[in-house]
Amino acid sequence: MPQAAHSYLEGRVRLCVGDLTEQAVDAIVNAANSTLLGGGGVDGAIHRRGGPAILDACRALRASAWPNGLPTGQVALTEGGRLPARYVIHAVGPIHGRHGGKEAALLAACYGNALSLAAGLVLRTIAFPAISTGVYGYPPDEAAVVVSTTLREQLPRHAAIDEVRLVFFDSGQLEIFAANQRF
Repeated sequence: MPQAAHSYLEGRVRLCVGDLTEQAVDAIVNAANSTLLGGGGVDGAIHRRGGPAILDACRALRASAWPNGLPTGQVALTEGGRLPARYVIHAVGPIHGRHGGKEAALLAACYGNALSLAAGLVLRTIAFPAISTGVYGYPPDEAAVVVSTTLREQLPRHAAIDEVRLVFFDSGQLEIFAANQRF
């Protein structure tokens, strides 16, 4: 595990800089697009590193549970393929400015639904990227407030989850989060 730069909630939440696809946890969360068929950024990196098993599982989800794509704020589970994580929880984050003022609730739903899914599977460790703060344009300082508040409220309901790792691409993004968190 990469060394945590910051930790919160009695060590259950850890912030670190690193590559999400290298996290040896029970599940990583993919900042997916609604098609579930891969893309750029985190999504593309997960599909490349995890291999064809993830894409095959996503195609199966599209053919069954989500024929019109995964809605914003919802999550879906696939195997981890060649990733060190056993599972990938795909979460579709909001595109900033395109959800009629409901962006914060949709971003919170990504994190809350991923935690609920992980807890339901009795997973102990989960790693998240900074969902929606890249090409989807969610301001990182505002996302920090939403994410930290959601985790602070949701984690007590999921005692089986020992660690939530928030993995940032660079130290600048981590420090923005740390400066604006509300744990």
